[in-house]
Amino acid sequence: MPISPRFTPNVIRAIDVLTYPAVQLLDVTGPVQVFASANDLVAGASGVEPPYALRVVAPGGRGVTASAGLELAAGPLTPIGEPLDTLLVAGGEGAEAASADPALVDWVRGRATQARRVASVCTGAFLLAAAGLLDGRRAATHWMYCAKLAQRFPAVRVEPDPIYVCDGRIWTSAGVTSGIDLALALVEEDLGRSVALAVARYLVVFLKRPGGQAQFSAALSLQVAEDKFGALHDWINAHLAGDLSLSILADRAGMSERSFSRRYAEATGVTPARAIERLRLEAARRALSESRQPVKRIAQRCGFGSEETMRRSFQRLMATTPQDYRARFGS
Repeated sequence: MPISPRFTPNVIRAIDVLTYPAVQLLDVTGPVQVFASANDLVAGASGVEPPYALRVVAPGGRGVTASAGLELAAGPLTPIGEPLDTLLVAGGEGAEAASADPALVDWVRGRATQARRVASVCTGAFLLAAAGLLDGRRAATHWMYCAKLAQRFPAVRVEPDPIYVCDGRIWTSAGVTSGIDLALALVEEDLGRSVALAVARYLVVFLKRPGGQAQFSAALSLQVAEDKFGALHDWINAHLAGDLSLSILADRAGMSERSFSRRYAEATGVTPARAIERLRLEAARRALSESRQPVKRIAQRCGFGSEETMRRSFQRLMATTPQDYRARFGS
């Protein structure tokens, strides 16, 4: 496809990718490959200098061994005052030890002041939080570590659902492969959609994942109770616009309301009402991204009753509105 990069020729953006012992391999190589592919495609198509200067760095300036056992070559930490476009902090098993290293945290804080933007992949968010960069901001991390991040850093507004979150100049992403999604979003911001799409096609990945960028679907998260409530979930998904009151669900499950509420929460970790809201929200996200139906019609078909009720659910669970969601992820 034709590539028309949206950037000033010969402007090279320096990117520091921070690694450390026991880093997650794909947290590093995924984003690096996205930026490297953007370099190849832009320089090859336009005959200009590659737009990114990539530097993988680590404390001590020597190679680090990733948690998968593979050694990564890395250069020394760059000087605090050196110009920098993007600081990207990888995650992994070693993130906790790294975030407890005062010298490394100070370096992250110092480099962040020089950078146009700062990003993290997976548990790299713990390093940003330790440096105070996430205070008062929305942030994402791997779903397994959301509660821990929120507990350790109560000033951070942790969001468990999104693949990535952008709050001002700070970008954070969820687990492992979401670093690729994040890097594609950064390329799109820098160079335009055509370049980002070309990179995604070359890497055989989605530019924007189907399902609205959620870390995992509501249906998938409820599969922990598949043996007990799998048939009920199938029925709920087929009747989202109908009456899904507690009495109806309990009768469908053959239990009293009290027993059903208790056993359902024990099996899924959420109340029946919260589970239904998530399933309806997921159906609405799918309809918004894949169809041109009016928002009011989608709200009715997904069981919200009114457009305002659906809007409140989107605001509470997705920190956006249905209209903005469609604008971002619509086909």
